[in-house]
Amino acid sequence: MDTKRLILFVVFSFSILLLWDTWQRKHVPVSEVASQQDASVPSSQKLNTTDTKTISPDSNFKLETASRIKVVTDLYQIEIDTAGGDIRRLLLNNHLADNGQDKFVLLDDAHKPLLYVAQTGLIGNDLPTHKSTFTSEKTNYVLESGQNHLDVKLNYKNQDVEVVKIISFDRDSYQIGVRYEITNHSKLAITPSAYFQLLHDDESNQGSSLAPTFTGGAYYTEADKFKKINFKDMKKHDLSLISVDGWVGLVQHYFASAWILPVNQKREFYTKQVADNIYSSGVLTQLSAIQSGDKKEFATKLYSGPQIKEQLEKAAPGLTYTVDYGWLTFIASPLFVVLNWIYKLVNNWGGAIIILTVLIKLLFYPLSAASYKSMAQLRELAPRLQSMKEKFGDDKVKFQQAMLELYRTEKINPMGGCLPILIQIPVFISLYWVLMGAVELRHAPFILWITDLSVKDPFYVLPIIMGISMIVQTKLNPAPTDPMQAKLMMIMPVVFSIFFFFFPAGLVLYWVINNLLSILQQWMINRSIHAAALAKKGNAARK
Repeated sequence: MDTKRLILFVVFSFSILLLWDTWQRKHVPVSEVASQQDASVPSSQKLNTTDTKTISPDSNFKLETASRIKVVTDLYQIEIDTAGGDIRRLLLNNHLADNGQDKFVLLDDAHKPLLYVAQTGLIGNDLPTHKSTFTSEKTNYVLESGQNHLDVKLNYKNQDVEVVKIISFDRDSYQIGVRYEITNHSKLAITPSAYFQLLHDDESNQGSSLAPTFTGGAYYTEADKFKKINFKDMKKHDLSLISVDGWVGLVQHYFASAWILPVNQKREFYTKQVADNIYSSGVLTQLSAIQSGDKKEFATKLYSGPQIKEQLEKAAPGLTYTVDYGWLTFIASPLFVVLNWIYKLVNNWGGAIIILTVLIKLLFYPLSAASYKSMAQLRELAPRLQSMKEKFGDDKVKFQQAMLELYRTEKINPMGGCLPILIQIPVFISLYWVLMGAVELRHAPFILWITDLSVKDPFYVLPIIMGISMIVQTKLNPAPTDPMQAKLMMIMPVVFSIFFFFFPAGLVLYWVINNLLSILQQWMINRSIHAAALAKKGNAARK
C-alpha cells in the first residue's frame, strides 16, 4: 500500500468514524421501560405496586390557566401560573436566542414554537395537583441589587389541608428551589405523594443534518448512570424506574432541565405520552405520614439553564453528563477543562481554541514527526518509483516486488505515516464534540467578521483558507504514481472545504490552525530529509 492510499485510508476512516459517532448520538439506546398508569397525573400507588395498566393519551389535553406571577432575577425572567404553580415561561438573561438579539426562551407554554413547562403537584386527600389553583399576595417579584435570595409563595387551602408552595431563587444560580409546607387539618393521618415533571412537545429543531443533536428525556442514577430517551420511544413505552438517588429531566443542545430530589429519598422516575404530541418526564415520591394537626415540609430543586460545567457540578452528581461528548467523553472532558482554563487567561474563546490546538500539536509532535518523516522519505523516492513504474509497465506484480525491495534497501516503512495519524483521530473527534457541545462558545465572538464561533463563517473565509491549506499539504506529500489517486488528492481539499462551509466557525478555526501547524512541521521535516538525501548523494559521488 503506497502513501497516497494510506492517506486516503486515514481520511475516509476518520470520516466514517465521525459519521458513526454522529449516528450513535442521534440513535441513542433506550433503557428498559414498563407501562405507566396515568396520562395526566402520576399514580400515587406506583411506588408500592406492580400494576402496569396503560391509560391512553388525553386527546383533549390542555394546560389550565389562571393568573400569572412574574419573577425577575439576575439570571431569569420567569412567569408562574397560579394554576398548579407551574413555571410556564423561563427566559435566560445571559443567553441570546438564535437570532442573536432576543433573550433565549427555555421554557414556554405558547405551543408555538414549543411547549415546555415545569409542573409539580401532590396526590392524596384533596391535595393540590398541577390542575389546582393557588393564590398569591403579589403578582411581581424582583431579586433586587444586593439581595441574594427570593421566595415566591403560593397558597392553597380547603377544609382538610393547607399547602404553601414556595418557589425560591438564589443569585448566580440556575437551581430553582421548590418546597411544600403541608398542614393536616383533617381528623385522620395523611400520607401524600409528590410529583415533579417536565412537559415537552415532540419537536426538536436542535442542530443540523450535518451535526444533529439530541432533544428528549434523560435520567441518572448511580446504578444505571446516564440514560437518554427520545420522544419516539416515549410514545412506544413508559419508563418506570425505582431508585433512591439521581435526577430526571429533559436535555437539548446547550441547555438542560432536571428535577433533583434529596439523597436517599425513594423515588420513581417515569416518562409517558400525555397527549398526541406532548410527553412528560418526571419523578414521583411518597412523603412521610402527616398526623392530624401536624405540619411537614418537603423540598426539592429544579435545574433549568445552560449546560455550564461549574453550575451542573454544583447542582447534582451526574448532571454534567448532559453535556454530551459521546463515546469519547473520557478524552473530551479533560480537553474542555484545559480549553476553559485557557479562556480564563486570554478572555477570548477563539484565542483559547488556537492555543489549545498548539498544545495538542506539541503533545503529538513526536508521533506526527514520525509520520511526516516517513512521507518525506517516500517523497525523495518518488522519482525512482516513477522510473520503476515506467520500466515495468503493466506488470503490477513485478512493480510491487521492486517497490518493496526499494523500501527494504532504504529502510523505509511505508506504514510509518499511518499509525501516528490513527492514534490522533480519537483526540480530534473529542475536540470536535467539545467545540460542538460547549454552550460557552454559543454567540462567543472571535475577531473581525466572526462574531459567533458556534455558527458557520458568514463569509466562508475560514473554510476557504482550510481548503488552501489542504492543497499545500498535498503538494508537500509524495507525488502519487497512480493518476486516479492524484486526481482524488486534488479533489479532496475542495470536497472538505464545501463540507466545512456548514460547520461552526470554532471547529473550522481549529482545523485551519492544525493544518497550518502541520504544514510548518512537514515543511521543516521535508527540508531536513531532502538535505540529508543530497548529502548522501554527494558522499556517494565522491566515493
